[in-house]
Amino acid sequence: MSEIRIHNLQKRFADFTAVRGSSLVLESGKFVVLLGPSGCGKTTTLRMIAGLEYPTGGRITLDDQDVTYLRPRERDIAMVFQLFALYPHMGVRGNLEFPLRNEGLERTEIDRRVQEVAAILRIEHLLDSRVTGLAGGDRQRVALGRAIVRQPKAFLMDEPLGTLDAEFRELMCVELRRLHDRLKTTTVFVTHDQNEAMALADHIVVMNEGEILQADDPHGIYSFPSCLFVARFIGRPPMNLIKVDAPVVRGETGVRVARTKIDVPAIEAPSSSVLMGVRPEHVRLRAPGEGSLGGRVQHVEYFGSHWVAEVQTDAGPLKVLADKSVRPVLQEQVGLAFDTQRVVLFDAATERLLPSATTIAHQPSMRHG
Repeated sequence: MSEIRIHNLQKRFADFTAVRGSSLVLESGKFVVLLGPSGCGKTTTLRMIAGLEYPTGGRITLDDQDVTYLRPRERDIAMVFQLFALYPHMGVRGNLEFPLRNEGLERTEIDRRVQEVAAILRIEHLLDSRVTGLAGGDRQRVALGRAIVRQPKAFLMDEPLGTLDAEFRELMCVELRRLHDRLKTTTVFVTHDQNEAMALADHIVVMNEGEILQADDPHGIYSFPSCLFVARFIGRPPMNLIKVDAPVVRGETGVRVARTKIDVPAIEAPSSSVLMGVRPEHVRLRAPGEGSLGGRVQHVEYFGSHWVAEVQTDAGPLKVLADKSVRPVLQEQVGLAFDTQRVVLFDAATERLLPSATTIAHQPSMRHG
């Protein structure tokens, strides 16, 4: 297990800046997911940690050793790629043995490690097979095995599940998490899929346009998004964002939305322009005239375990998650009640989360900045 630190990391390609002054502590033994849309800088960050790209500014340390400009082979880090990167002319056993032969290990030690990794990944029956004939999930296991067999200080994974279908991705998420819980090796995993991130991560790092916007555990990312981008990017459906009628002042415990007062946790900072954020599952359907707001059901989607209704209100359209036993009716008038302890507020000008009694009580579980 090893701690990885990046200090003011930057990467420019000609006139394009891919990573902008990122600083982050990746704690030893944790499963850390770099999450964000395409082009946000997450893969470039991973490649700099691996030594496949050199930064144009900042530095990287591995257990307090500066590895910024060391070659990949000098970092004792194993990489797993999206497209497996297996050697097609070798069998499964040959692919697993290859990095160990390069290290000059004795034959008995190579055999021991290969058998141990094959047992962990349940691919013992595939050891004498050719990789070209394997299914995608089995090839991914072999790619993981080739990384694990080295017993590196850290694993780096660049969207390793991206080419698998939905069923295999779900299965491999479970397998990867079990594997991490067994090995306890520091792991950095890149994905644009928030479901993968939530299922796998001890810590999630949300990136956009080359910047780290938030680093926290999954609960903190979901419940206390640091800015409007994270609020919109995380969650399906995303967080409802509602314009507040008037400025808020320090200590205020209520805001006005569409001329109706809604209780909120005590505000610790004033703001002249505010958006109220609330997750769809923290809004409840009520009878007309009940709750804080009223509206008409405009659209309904069924997801098996629940319904998602879009309700048009005087404050704009709001998404509501309803229990599967209560089917919303199109064009029906309804009331909406909010779980006011789950409400968060954002400064509309800066797009940053406003501190409140609940957000201050939550301490981010990861260091960055």
